[in-house]
Amino acid sequence: MKPLGVIVSVDGDISQVGMYNMSNDASFLWDGDILVGPQVGAFLTIEQNGVHIITTVISEKIMDQQNTVKSEQFDNRYKKDSINRIILLKTQGVIENGNFQLTSQYVPMVGNKVVLTSKIDLDAIYDIDDGEATICIGKSAREKRPVSLPINKFFASHIGIFGNTGSGKSNTLHKLYLELFHSEFEDQIYKKSKFFVIDFNDEYTQPGQFGVKEDHKKVWQINTSNPGKGDKIPVTEEYLFNPDILAILFNARPATQVPFLRNSIKEFLKIEQIDDFSKLELGLLKKLLLDYKEVGYEPIENWVKVTKDFGAKSKLLNKILNGTKVTNYAKLEIYYKNKQNKIIYDGEFCSLEATNLQNLCDELENLYDNKNEIERLKFFLEYQKIYVSAWKSTNLEHINPLFNRMRVALDSIESIVEVVPSIKNKFKCLNIFSLVHANQDVKRLVPMMISKMVYDDQKEVVSNTKQITQTCHLIIDEAHNILNSEEKRNGDSWQDFRLSVFEEIIKEGRKFGFFLTISSQRPADISPTIISQLHNFFVHRLVNDNDLRMLENTMPTLDKNSYNEISSLGQGEAIITGNAMKVPMLVKVDKEKSIRPKSDDIILTDLWTSDVSITP
Repeated sequence: MKPLGVIVSVDGDISQVGMYNMSNDASFLWDGDILVGPQVGAFLTIEQNGVHIITTVISEKIMDQQNTVKSEQFDNRYKKDSINRIILLKTQGVIENGNFQLTSQYVPMVGNKVVLTSKIDLDAIYDIDDGEATICIGKSAREKRPVSLPINKFFASHIGIFGNTGSGKSNTLHKLYLELFHSEFEDQIYKKSKFFVIDFNDEYTQPGQFGVKEDHKKVWQINTSNPGKGDKIPVTEEYLFNPDILAILFNARPATQVPFLRNSIKEFLKIEQIDDFSKLELGLLKKLLLDYKEVGYEPIENWVKVTKDFGAKSKLLNKILNGTKVTNYAKLEIYYKNKQNKIIYDGEFCSLEATNLQNLCDELENLYDNKNEIERLKFFLEYQKIYVSAWKSTNLEHINPLFNRMRVALDSIESIVEVVPSIKNKFKCLNIFSLVHANQDVKRLVPMMISKMVYDDQKEVVSNTKQITQTCHLIIDEAHNILNSEEKRNGDSWQDFRLSVFEEIIKEGRKFGFFLTISSQRPADISPTIISQLHNFFVHRLVNDNDLRMLENTMPTLDKNSYNEISSLGQGEAIITGNAMKVPMLVKVDKEKSIRPKSDDIILTDLWTSDVSITP
């Protein structure tokens, strides 16, 4: 191939080339192939003793040979043979024996010839190792060549997809998994892998999404504004009643409310196991009555109120309530006689025989058995508040705000969660959780709860079998909603459980066959720890300086030239880089015609000229 220029200086992996006059063209026709000319971002080849050193153009400039003193009087810029074109090249790798490889064994030398990168060399650059399974989601933006992505190196890794609104990141995420499900491994994927998609904007819920057969897919519509229209997510007690999860749901304060919550949940789980709710709460009543001089009448009244709210209708409750309204407690005595507990006021105030107490105990137990787990927790926490406040071990002013938030939050969670003993066989191959109709508390809770639950389940399976026999893939769209690093700590010593869950997944998940894909328009808002642990990236157009700095600091495979291109990428264009790629590649991702996310830009003029009208 005819040389375009010659190396005139070398500085590390950067080489300067003096170009010949014939080289100033955007493309060349060579041996029947149209090859990209020496423009920024294009591949060029340095020939050195039969080895082809592959480089990319990172910059270009001109040098006026006849006007080195930059004199206006002797300006020769428009004279023949006055201007030389100078380009800078960055070494990417070498092609030896027909294979492209990354190596520092060969470096450019002054005097080496520079030529266009041939079709054969481009094939080697874009080629995948022999026999390796691949998918294709688009073509290289400059050479228009299909770009193959190795299935193993991509999907057995953590993936980040970043780009501004409208840049095409949703289409890229969808296309990536669509091609996977359309691969030759489709049937085995259905049997041996599960995919969980957290969808905040209802983009992936239409029929046919990801190309998955409908009987292998389940869309969970989470609806807190109209609970009757939503689905309930299967969750085990272990995760629903995790004090760390509930602390986030209730927005509990670390210094005062979290300790109360932890202790209460611990006691609640105990009585769930031994089935001793009524005896525990009647024991609390007896203790309150015995210590009436110390605790006063208010805790006793609160106990009766909570019990009535629970559904109890025993006449005994009114007797106790009426008795506590009497101010002369000096005459109230409590004693045990013949194993029958009696409370006597002035010789006649409500004699509480053991049989009456047993009737109340039985009523409480029946009510408890007929409540669901969340209702049980509500009332248990109400009794616990009475217990900790009666003897001043906890200040009510500290925990009352918690209860106000708790009641609202538990009402929300009750409408979207089904407590199950195990999640085995509860999920299909593809599970999409749409949170567009969920309130903010549920949007924070559900992704974290699902993520930890399915991660722990996958980890247990692999730990028990000592090998990976199944995989789990968690896909979070608009990940900045739940991985915001600014909220990492809610107090001085209590680390936010939310981020610790995802940081554990991204650090340890790979060894258990658990892989994370995150998509976001604001990578700067995501924890740097999480982004730094990603293995492969699809970077669409980003213009915010904070986002660009985050990528620059956390993506070791992103070279300077590719980094400089990010802010000028067109819609659907992405730089693909990471462990699975030999060199960063600029790719135009194909846009699906029929099966694609609900993320298209609205055409206002079409809307305004349409005859279709919608009645509110």
